[in-house]
Amino acid sequence: MKKIPKHKMATKLPNGADLDISDSGSDISSDDSSQGWEDANGADDATEETPVVCLFCSKTGDSAHAVFEHAKEAHGFDWKTEVKYLGLDFYGRIKLVNYIRACTKAGTEPTLKDLAFSKDDKYLQPVLEDDTLLFSLDDEEEDEPLTAQDKVHDLEQKLADLSTQFAEYKEAVSGSFAKRLDAATDEKPKESERDDDTHYFTSYAYNEIHEIMLKDTVRTDAYRDFVYGNKHLFKDKVVLDVGCGTGVLSMFCAKAGAKKVISVDNSDIIDKCRANVFENKLDGVITCLRGKIEEVVLSVKQVDIIISEWMGYCLLYEAMLDSVLFARDRYLAPDGLMVPSECKILLSAVYDPEYMNDNINFWNHVYGFSMTAMKEKIKDDVDIIHLPADSLASEPVAFCHLPLHTVKVSDLKFTKPFELTIKQDIESLDGFLIHFDNFFATSRDQVIPEDAKAETWQDTKGGVAFTTGPRGKVTHWRQGLLLNEDGKNASAKAGDVIKGEITYREEKENSRALEVEVSWEVSGAKNKQSWNMR
Repeated sequence: MKKIPKHKMATKLPNGADLDISDSGSDISSDDSSQGWEDANGADDATEETPVVCLFCSKTGDSAHAVFEHAKEAHGFDWKTEVKYLGLDFYGRIKLVNYIRACTKAGTEPTLKDLAFSKDDKYLQPVLEDDTLLFSLDDEEEDEPLTAQDKVHDLEQKLADLSTQFAEYKEAVSGSFAKRLDAATDEKPKESERDDDTHYFTSYAYNEIHEIMLKDTVRTDAYRDFVYGNKHLFKDKVVLDVGCGTGVLSMFCAKAGAKKVISVDNSDIIDKCRANVFENKLDGVITCLRGKIEEVVLSVKQVDIIISEWMGYCLLYEAMLDSVLFARDRYLAPDGLMVPSECKILLSAVYDPEYMNDNINFWNHVYGFSMTAMKEKIKDDVDIIHLPADSLASEPVAFCHLPLHTVKVSDLKFTKPFELTIKQDIESLDGFLIHFDNFFATSRDQVIPEDAKAETWQDTKGGVAFTTGPRGKVTHWRQGLLLNEDGKNASAKAGDVIKGEITYREEKENSRALEVEVSWEVSGAKNKQSWNMR
């Protein structure tokens, strides 16, 4: 499909001005003596036949044919050629007339390239009241039968197509069956390109997930409190919201005084985000873009602030941080601010007999029956759950620090050492628990103390923090529980030290899934186990 060249079609006219077509090469002039033409605004109301009004100016003609000839000569728009090129049926032609009239009325340039107008039923409604042109479209088609030259051309094209098909048929049957069979046997099927993104973005197209996140007051309040509590940071700034969802973070920034907010999301939720923005009359500040941040083109070269709620289970599940860091490296100003600014991932030892009885040992006795087969692979996956603080057999220890102004994508796959001290005697080391803390600093140069815990961190400069750990209010992230297999859950004494390493890596089958591996030693016994988060 093609777009009508600006130099060939007048689509933006001065308000109220008529286009002078007396020198356009048309046989129809614009004076009162012109046969069959008159100003639409000066038409005689008593005339029995309503004149046909041009698509691009106020001139009128006595037939659709005359109007289209005028459009071709005066405005460079060939109706017959365009309709044939676009393959429009009767209703498509009606939509095209109303679409062009709507653009002319609005002073904008019609774009026929993507046929978007033909899919919008609003263009079945007349833009011009009593539009005679709409009633003349059938006549116009009937008035222009195929010329002899057209018929010859069509026959030649059909003959060429038949010749091509016959040649292809001869070529297909000329080879022996054996050769074709060998070729089919030797030909290796093409490997389909792996798609790790479609399901991910589709999952964020529906209301439920966004309702869950918005109702997570720990999460949403933290962003709101940081933005509203530091309006001076956002005043007259350009902000980029990566993965904007419903647009709530973008609207926080706009209300705080941002000069411009660019909201990007590759999910269908962007349509509702745009509607939310308009409903709250923030469309003058917020621009919504559909697409991956790696692929969209922003209207600015750099931004002052990047805000994003990118965190997944155990922090890095879904691998959205990769995209946020791309945006940082591509668009953030040298002195720009990341919101949030730092994250920590923490690990604890777990001893929770009640959980084990309710969820694992439950299968030993079910209404008098043993169903231990149900326990197969029950400890292979990370269990997302919120445990009470008394389930912890050790204090949480941060094993990974991610300063978002400097961390690299390559840093997100790692192996880190850890050391946990058992607080009291436990009958079994049931597993490990992962949670994360988020910190919102007011300056990219602000250093978060290495031993800082989000639930107790106090910042005099206006910073905000929240935790997803057992000692905080439950969040939709909860924690990730890694249950140890039988034989790897030995008892431990108070004061025993568990030393080991924890590895984060993407799953082989899905780059957005996460595999966690822990190797540890306690009381001389060494163990190693992996868990999946799909």
